[in-house]
Amino acid sequence: MTPAWLLPEYLEDILPPYARQAEALRRRLLALFDGHGYDLVCPPLVEYLDSLLTGAARELELKTFKVVDGLSGRLLGVRADMTPQAARIDAHLIDHPGVTRLCYAGPVLRTHPDGLLASREPFQIGAELFGHAGIEADLEIQALLLAALRAAGVPELRLSLGHVGVFRALAGGAGLHADMAGRMFAALRAKDVPEIAALSAGLAAPWRDAFRRLPELYGGADVLRAARATLPDEDALRRALDDLDRLLTAAGDADVGIDLCDLRGDGYHNGVTFAAYAGGQARAVALGGRYDGAGAVFGRSRAATGFSLDLRQVLDCLPPPAARAGILAPWCDDAALQARIAELRAAGERVVVELPGQQAYRAASGCDRVLRDNAGVWQVEPLT
Repeated sequence: MTPAWLLPEYLEDILPPYARQAEALRRRLLALFDGHGYDLVCPPLVEYLDSLLTGAARELELKTFKVVDGLSGRLLGVRADMTPQAARIDAHLIDHPGVTRLCYAGPVLRTHPDGLLASREPFQIGAELFGHAGIEADLEIQALLLAALRAAGVPELRLSLGHVGVFRALAGGAGLHADMAGRMFAALRAKDVPEIAALSAGLAAPWRDAFRRLPELYGGADVLRAARATLPDEDALRRALDDLDRLLTAAGDADVGIDLCDLRGDGYHNGVTFAAYAGGQARAVALGGRYDGAGAVFGRSRAATGFSLDLRQVLDCLPPPAARAGILAPWCDDAALQARIAELRAAGERVVVELPGQQAYRAASGCDRVLRDNAGVWQVEPLT
């Protein structure tokens, strides 16, 4: 018999003091987004399945828990990603004619983890910009992503830029049919060099050589120069490389690189992509990019770009938080004591009332000070 306290695999509680650290970080990031004009939305945890999976690849469908709605009999999905929900809200509920900026924070649930040490319940915090197709929107999102990770205190921050337009230009030029394009996309994303060679074997030389070259095109500005020199001279491909050049230049002294084989995400991206890494971790702490056409199924196709980060994974990059110290107060109905406790709490102090019979467990209270009555005045003194 399974113990009643046992959680399913890849799910875990967040305990003190980590839960307090997580909540403080959530507030800090939402305040940052608010300062940049991003309005907070709180979509539901479950929706009709066809709404959640709109425009998404099969990969996101496989991540989604499905249940039958007891009221309508229709199939519901537990959200595995909040970006499609933000697109629905922009297209159907806000219906703003210009640019809309939205942000969100909440847990998502996935049928399987994204990595060996990953949780199946990431806590997503993200920002989405709808209604502007120009590179200016991607520049804003890149700057906001870097600001968010810096505000979180993420160590050894590194940002990797990619562009789905490079793959699409090559696939279109080579005349790849849908099935072959899907297989090539998967091989490039995994950087499976033998599979890329096998899939491209029957292509004309410029396209065969281009696909085989992509896994080698990662690094700094020299990558863009090499790509312009070796990849086919296609308009769409040139525009994609120009976009990456603008983003790389705008990043300034941040540690930002280019990876033309980086095709990660949940399948709906169709332009520039972002992947942020921290603390030497192999798995990205934040993902994002452009996904134009969002909201089309809701009757309003919109340009869109944005990102989301996993709060749980960010916490794993940070030093362990210290327990919050507090002030221990005796249990007493003295009016002056109650007034003093209220005053301290209003000033932001943590005041813990010691219930009768609990003196032996003072160490577990986490308090380093105590309220004592000195000649009728309740004063804060060191706890000894």
